[in-house]
Amino acid sequence: MSDAAAVLHDLRDESEELDRLVRDLTGPEWAAPTPAPGWTVAHQIAHLAWTDAAALLATTDPGVFAARAARALAAPDSFVDEGAAAGAARPPGELLARWREGRDRLGRALLAAPPGARLPWYGPPMSVTSMATARLMETWAHGQDVADALGAVRAPTARLRHVAWIGVRARDHAFAVRGRTPPAAPFRVELVAPDGGLWTYGPQDAGQRVTGPALDFCLLVTQRAHRDDLAVRAEGRDADRWLDIAQAFAGPAGAGRPPRRAA
Repeated sequence: MSDAAAVLHDLRDESEELDRLVRDLTGPEWAAPTPAPGWTVAHQIAHLAWTDAAALLATTDPGVFAARAARALAAPDSFVDEGAAAGAARPPGELLARWREGRDRLGRALLAAPPGARLPWYGPPMSVTSMATARLMETWAHGQDVADALGAVRAPTARLRHVAWIGVRARDHAFAVRGRTPPAAPFRVELVAPDGGLWTYGPQDAGQRVTGPALDFCLLVTQRAHRDDLAVRAEGRDADRWLDIAQAFAGPAGAGRPPRRAA
């Protein structure tokens, strides 16, 4: 199984786990507020459907995608919310069907993409594997918002390794998008996996490092929890600064979440 096929397999499983959370919801439950200000459960699923549609367009018609992305990026502070709001206005059954159809079409398109393809996006172009990884990261992160809204507890899985990987890879973006110069040297990142194993990134002799549970690191880099509420630790000045601004997603700097004691 190729790298892309393996990630797409995990993306399908991640999507199906979220689908099980929402498929039997009533109308009022779709309108339940999530931790993202102004976003309901419906907004979360609508955003995933909207982004899957954008990724499908980037995969199948890059020129049209580039034109639409340019228009969206002209309003960087509003286009995401506007897309989510439009989808959330649909009846829940229609929204759920749109999300299911869109993610299936995207999966097939990514599998059919030629080897070495570079897909345009709202940040730098991505490989097929990276696009699939980004979709898994977003599905997991927005699924966390849905789970929090519904009072559900999700067991962490090995699929978190994709979220952790993209979070590590996005280190320099987190600095650059805030107008800061990224650190010159790589960090060592050591994360305890859900099965008790160790996931490691960066050279073992790096002068600065980040350690902690993989789940907590993923919550941090997707900005689903404040670092004060997580068991992620930094050694080194730049590594410590990174934990304050880390984000695994493209686009403008995220606002993050307040610590629970301040919420």
